[in-house]
Amino acid sequence: MTDKDATQGIVAEVIAAHSGQDGPLLPMLHDIQSALGHVPEIAVPMLADALRTTTAEIYGVLTFYHDFKRAPQGRHVLRLCRAESCQAMGAAANNDAIMQALNLGWHDTTPDGALTLEPVYCLGLCACSPSAMLDERPMGRVRPETIAAAVAGLR
Repeated sequence: MTDKDATQGIVAEVIAAHSGQDGPLLPMLHDIQSALGHVPEIAVPMLADALRTTTAEIYGVLTFYHDFKRAPQGRHVLRLCRAESCQAMGAAANNDAIMQALNLGWHDTTPDGALTLEPVYCLGLCACSPSAMLDERPMGRVRPETIAAAVAGLR
């Protein structure tokens, strides 16, 4: 069995588990992402066929919700806040320096698959701006050296 066959099998199982439900697309997308870590391209036409809709409709939903990932993420995810409070406290320059130090752009993953960098638009840490979140750990008043120390042991 190839990886493609295995992926199609998982997507087919998810579709079958939600068949007959009202509004099954979001639960299907969540379950596929939960099982595979992302929603692979091959799932889109399968979902469209199962739900008797277009692939454009599936892409519309998939791309509207930024938490759905279309490619595998790293083992760790670093989210840098880009909201107003963080912007007011220098997040743009800070984030640029972090991105340069990590050699990553938004949504990029390190070649070893250790770290993915994601933008986020408020972590609720406005009093500690600029802020970040490494996996589930919130971090306030971050600077490039703070992030460098936090991610140093992840690889």
